[in-house]
Amino acid sequence: MVDQKTPADAAASRGRGGAPAIRERLTRRKPVEELVAETQAAEGTGLQRHMGFWQLSMIGIGATLGTGIFVVLGEAVPVAGPAVILSFVLAGLTALFSALAYAEMAGMIPASGSAYSYSYATIGEFMAWVCGWCLMLTYGVSVAAVGVGWGEYINELLHLTTGLSLPQALLAGPMEGGLVNLPAAAVVLLSMFALLGGVRESSRLNAVMVVVKVAILVMFVAIAVTAVQEGNFAPFMPMGMAGVSAAGATLFFSYIGFDSVSTASEEARNPQRDLPRAIMFSMILVTAIYCLVAFAAVGAFNWTGFADGETSLAGILTKVTGTPVWAVVFAAGAVLALASVVLVVLYSQTRILYAMSRDGLIPAAFSEVDAKGTPRTNTLVTSLVIAVLAALVPLGPLADATSIGTLFAFALVNVAVLVLRRTRPDLPRAFRVPGAPVTPVLGVLACAFLMFSMSLSVWLAFLAWLAVGFAVYFGYGMRRSALERV
Repeated sequence: MVDQKTPADAAASRGRGGAPAIRERLTRRKPVEELVAETQAAEGTGLQRHMGFWQLSMIGIGATLGTGIFVVLGEAVPVAGPAVILSFVLAGLTALFSALAYAEMAGMIPASGSAYSYSYATIGEFMAWVCGWCLMLTYGVSVAAVGVGWGEYINELLHLTTGLSLPQALLAGPMEGGLVNLPAAAVVLLSMFALLGGVRESSRLNAVMVVVKVAILVMFVAIAVTAVQEGNFAPFMPMGMAGVSAAGATLFFSYIGFDSVSTASEEARNPQRDLPRAIMFSMILVTAIYCLVAFAAVGAFNWTGFADGETSLAGILTKVTGTPVWAVVFAAGAVLALASVVLVVLYSQTRILYAMSRDGLIPAAFSEVDAKGTPRTNTLVTSLVIAVLAALVPLGPLADATSIGTLFAFALVNVAVLVLRRTRPDLPRAFRVPGAPVTPVLGVLACAFLMFSMSLSVWLAFLAWLAVGFAVYFGYGMRRSALERV
């Protein structure tokens, strides 16, 4: 609903030359009806609606089920012991608060901008820009980081099958003693070509990789559970509840991929119905798989053996079966699993940029689509930049700063639910957050708690990224916004 102003009020709110006053420019909003109408008007000329509930669920699972279980588990077990199972549950419940908020907002605002668009409709343009800028960091650096992990699994698979390894010069950038991280750049470029083929084709490819990913994790559980020993669960909480919560904070970032479902809003056939269902289904399935794998891993292999932080699921299979065959199968599956994460998260990055470009906050080239409904220039530029980042730059604190950026975006989505419940109770909602306003408030508090648990160096990296974002917004986005002359 647009505020009604008298001519005198309008004149008072504008600066010299008829431009909106700075406060008005920072807080201007796009009404929900305008966002919905914009996506409907773009049908046939913009992104194309090809995806149903199954494809949307595969996006959520593809983006979420990956690094957390293939990499982070080995770091979390020494902190929590066998109670790492509870840590996964704790992290899942924390993420669930924001997932519920996403489900309500996605059912009302089927726009590709995800948290960025939700913030634009409720809090205002400046905070929406900050949210979008944080998501750029989250998605861009996450793709690069997963690409680096993919290269490590490629190298492990090569070693298991041939006894050879890639030269160190091709596994690290020049700042880390190497020349270029070739596998990391390669998986980003391969994902780029898949996305350029069209959303229908890339969603099918992702679905295949997700099925393989789930299958190898089920295989791991089926094999490892045969070696489960009751003694491996004692003591269950060697570090107490403090260890469980500390590991939960680490594992929380294993759940953030459900945001990718909402970035597919404008390519969903029935977004109001299918988006909330896909978000909740992917969250429940991923949490169940995480807990089952954690149970089988610590049950089959004493938690003290994870102390070096390098024990992998593939290594556990070798110890349990006495043969490297299953480890080879698992490593091959892990290569596909992490590739699906790169594909989906890169897709999500391009759709956030698409929405921001359509609003005029970044160049118009990022919202131009080809005959297949693919934002070609957007995909090319984004992929090439991230490929260079993955190949040459050590991520360090910047990678950790993605966690703060994600938590900030999640907090804003919870705030958006509260704002619209108060200002627009009349809007139809395909899904309603249960227990509101308590549940969204808990979501904000949970995100804030984890944000302020980060180290000073991570905060400094995050603030530096925000400073660059402010410069871009005030130097370009604010003046070129589609709402500038409305």
